[in-house]
Amino acid sequence: MSGTHEVGTPADLPPGTVTGAGPYAVGNAGGDLFAVSRRCRHLGADLANGTIDEQGHLVCPWHRAAYDVHSGQMVRGPQGFFAKVPGLGTAYRALTRVLPLRRGKVTERDGRLFVD
Repeated sequence: MSGTHEVGTPADLPPGTVTGAGPYAVGNAGGDLFAVSRRCRHLGADLANGTIDEQGHLVCPWHRAAYDVHSGQMVRGPQGFFAKVPGLGTAYRALTRVLPLRRGKVTERDGRLFVD
C-alpha cells in the first residue's frame, strides 16, 4: 500500500462520508479523518462503499460488520444470516486483533487531501 493517493478537497469529504483512494477507504467520522485498507476481512467487500455508524465505526456495505477506524479492528462481526453462525463474529474479531485493517495517514496539502 505504498505511495500517496489523492482523496480530493476537504469539501469532498464532509462528516459521515466514505470514499475510495487507491487501496484505502477514506472517511470522515465526525470531523476525524481516517484511512483504512479497503477490503472487509469477512468476504472482501469494498469498504469505500461503507457507512459510518453513530459510534464512528466504519460499517461494511455487505454484511454490516463494523471496524474501529483508529485500530483497524472489527468491533462487530458480520450481521444478517452470518450473525446466526455460532462463533463467526467472534472469530473475525479475533482475526482483526492479529491482522487489523491497515491504516493510512490523511494529510492536507495546498487545499487537497492525500492518504499515504
